[in-house]
Amino acid sequence: MTKIVEYKGVEIVRKDLVVLKDVSFQLEEGEFSYLIGRVGSGKSSLLKSMYAEIPILSGDATVLDYYLPGIKRKSVPMLRRQIGIVFQDFQLLTDRSVYDNLKFVLQATGWSSKMEIDERIEQTLKQVGMENKSYKMPHELSGGEQQRIVIARALLNKPRLILADEPTGNLDPVTGQQIVSLLHSISEEGTAVIMATHNITLVKEYTARVMKCQDKKIVECDPNSETL
Repeated sequence: MTKIVEYKGVEIVRKDLVVLKDVSFQLEEGEFSYLIGRVGSGKSSLLKSMYAEIPILSGDATVLDYYLPGIKRKSVPMLRRQIGIVFQDFQLLTDRSVYDNLKFVLQATGWSSKMEIDERIEQTLKQVGMENKSYKMPHELSGGEQQRIVIARALLNKPRLILADEPTGNLDPVTGQQIVSLLHSISEEGTAVIMATHNITLVKEYTARVMKCQDKKIVECDPNSETL
């Protein structure tokens, strides 16, 4: 399998405080991994380091063949184009339709052909079960529907890696299950997924690899353990 993320002895610092230290792990193509831990334990910081939002000052970190400690500013957009990011709070543009939200992202990343844009939007909406919702405004959608649109947005440029930061945090339990199931199906199609969550019920229901932020370290956990 192809390694798409590799961290060795990485230290992650925010505002001069060490958030995580000696972080070492690998992620392979199509692999699904949960990232768990208490609020403030470093989950979001680790995800942000992967798309160069937070600089890596020590250790070795490679994401999608980009060496993060020495990454040039002009390379960051090219790295991020290969990563789909799913936020807890959706961050959809509220003044435009689902279609126009997705079109905005494609045009911002260099797509220009209307036919190709229409085709790609149709494909991604179908992939997340929202093919009949392109004309809707975000406020007309339920929370679960909005999160599906956010996942569609993350898939537009056919990323090799999806980083989902508490994607079920604002959703009811049944809708949360549907979103996790969707993310698992995306990983089965070859896109690696890291999902940060504090919802241990979902972790146990949809088992996969589990990494835990604990005592400023990343530790591997048995997904069937009673003490996650």
